[in-house]
Formats: sequence, structure tokens, C-alpha cells
Amino acid sequence: MPSLTVNDRPVEFRMDPQTPLLWALRDAANLTGTKYGCGVGDCGACMVLVDGEAMRSCLLSLAEAEGRVVTTIEGLSRNRDHPVQQALVAEQAIQCGFCTPGIAISAAALLAHNAEPSDEEIKAGIPNLCRCGVYPRLMAAVRRAGAAMRRAAPAAALEPAPDTPAPPSL
Repeated sequence: MPSLTVNDRPVEFRMDPQTPLLWALRDAANLTGTKYGCGVGDCGACMVLVDGEAMRSCLLSLAEAEGRVVTTIEGLSRNRDHPVQQALVAEQAIQCGFCTPGIAISAAALLAHNAEPSDEEIKAGIPNLCRCGVYPRLMAAVRRAGAAMRRAAPAAALEPAPDTPAPPSL
């Protein structure tokens, strides 16, 4: 049974280890914020953080995720107050919303490594497709979120680490 940490909780999946992580998250863990878009890794709707890096969960098997730390859009922020989520709303960078979870994950990964990216770095760091065309507002949202993260960085260093609950089996 593949074991990994999902949204700060240890989880064992009672599924075929070759199952794409996307389906384990959606079907077994009921974390439906991660979307199925194209199934071949082109669109980015299925992005999750794996050990802090944005990865396409449709291309990653449970076996490949074994022992790793996965964060979905639900785990990015319990109250939707992550700076990226707040900035996407403030800049009106959400249209239909289907691609938004994947975009938010990609932006969070980018800003965790570089809270002041250039436009070129934003374009390279957020490869997600949005059929609604929010790209100009997305650029503004990433810049806004980066500024908020730079302001909050000293305070975040003082926060205690969360407790780890017992692992469920799914």
C-alpha cells in the first residue's frame, strides 16, 4: 500500500501503486480541488505540490509519490487565505475557475522559491493553460502575492510547526 503525506497527514492508499496520484486524491481521498484536464500533462489543471515542487498529478503514480509530501489546493490554506489565493481574487484573475487550483499551486511553488519573480520567470513558472485568458490579471496577481509573502516572511518564521495526526487508510 503506497504511503505518503497529503496535506500534512500521513495516508496509506489501498490502491494499485500504478494509479495516477490525481485519481487517488480525487477518488480515494475526496480531494476534488485537483482537477482532471487533459490527462497528458499539458494543461496543469492537476498540479499539486510534491515535496514543495509543482507537479502534474496525472503523470505521477502512487508508487512514484511513495514517501513524499503532497499538498493539494485544499492543503495550501485551510481558510483560502494563502497570499496567492487572496491575490487571484483581488486581481479578478479567476473566470470559470476550473484551472484556478492548478494555477494557484504553480504560483505558490514559484513564489516559495522566488517571492519577486520577473515577468519571464512568472511565465516560465506557471505553465498552466487557462482557456478564459486571465494571463494579464494572473501576472498582476502573482506580483501582488509575492509582495504579500515578502511582507509576511519575518512573521512566518516565528510560527510553530503544526501537529501531525494519526494516519488514515484510504
